[in-house]
Amino acid sequence: MSSAQNQLYSAFSFIGFVLCMIPFYWHLEAWNTGTCFYMIWTGLGCLMQCINSIVWNKNMINRVPVYCDISTRIQVALNVAIPACSLCINRRLYKIATVKAVMITREEKRRAVIQDLVICVGIPILQMVSEYVVSSNRYNILEDFGPIFAIVNTPLTFALLLTWPVIIGMVSLSYCVRTTYVFYKRQRQLNELMLASPGLSRGRYLRLMAIGAIEVLGTIPLGTYFIVAYVKDGVNPWKGWAYTHSDYSEVEQVAGFIWENEPSFAQRIAIYRWSLVACAFIFFALFGFADEARMNYRRVYTSLASRIGYSTFTLHGSSSHGNSSVPYLRSKNGVIVSVVTTTGDKRRSSVSSIDRPSTVPSISIASDLKPDFKIEQYSPSNSVTSSYVENFELEMKRQSTQPEEIMPTDSSASVPSYSSDTDQNDHSPTLRVEAV
Repeated sequence: MSSAQNQLYSAFSFIGFVLCMIPFYWHLEAWNTGTCFYMIWTGLGCLMQCINSIVWNKNMINRVPVYCDISTRIQVALNVAIPACSLCINRRLYKIATVKAVMITREEKRRAVIQDLVICVGIPILQMVSEYVVSSNRYNILEDFGPIFAIVNTPLTFALLLTWPVIIGMVSLSYCVRTTYVFYKRQRQLNELMLASPGLSRGRYLRLMAIGAIEVLGTIPLGTYFIVAYVKDGVNPWKGWAYTHSDYSEVEQVAGFIWENEPSFAQRIAIYRWSLVACAFIFFALFGFADEARMNYRRVYTSLASRIGYSTFTLHGSSSHGNSSVPYLRSKNGVIVSVVTTTGDKRRSSVSSIDRPSTVPSISIASDLKPDFKIEQYSPSNSVTSSYVENFELEMKRQSTQPEEIMPTDSSASVPSYSSDTDQNDHSPTLRVEAV
């Protein structure tokens, strides 16, 4: 494996860890146990492999034995942890789809959380304990990869380790199929249930169904592939506990050119590493751009902006082209300046005989003292009568003949500027400036 490939994986695995942690907080607030542990296990796997790819890049030194022990145990747990989280998600979705009442007691919630913990944490821990039975030595270190668990290829290995992901995937698939059937059969009842449940919406339910289905479609084929690959390597008979653990304290260090020249083994390593990154990116693609995610992004942005001296400015416009929103910058002297660009046709206005470009900037100046009034400008449309237009023109002429007023120096004043180029035949947007 080249150094560039290893560095590329290090970057993507770290990005995967960050993407898993971004939506973690609001899923934890909603007590989505399955999704929370999915993010924990996937993020932990990405972070661990990122560290390993950096520390053991172009070397196979046994640096930190304690960390290597922990890392290899997490690798074993990840063998079933992510499929178990998918099972937890699909199981919860099925219970929601088949429930007949919205009222859930505190005892029922506690029991549901305990069941989710048994699935998402208990099964991986049991897998780590089972791995010790068939482990030939403490761990091995692969150049460019880092520590990896070492097991003997016996029938007991298939029973204790290799078949678990496929079995969990099949159970999860059964829940997924039944959930899909019930969902389309009872759409009306489910919609009423979701309306009565503040933490659940149709969009979130569909996204959870999607992540559960994608995980099942990935777990079963990959688990089957690993079983077939180990069978092709040759299955050895189990020779007892003493024989298997006779050299347990040994740590084998394997150079990169050795294990990379074994296509089957190298392919399994690549699948394991990149499947973690794929799980992280798929999860964020489904949940990182949802409505609740954008709302939380906005909340974080507002909080950070208020701390560093920035604020937000909203321009409300009502027209056939929709609304717009722009930010403003608060300066140290208390003056806020925002520039809004509006587009229109290059036509001659009924108020002014001067042609303007199609893009007209409108500059508004507001105060930092946040006054509690609003300034609104309305422009005539096609429904305005000719008498109203004439009165408007007379008022504009009268104001132009009055002496020009000197702007006050008080920073509490909020003075908008208006563009005199108003198109009677164009539906100009209604402009409302709010001082925040």
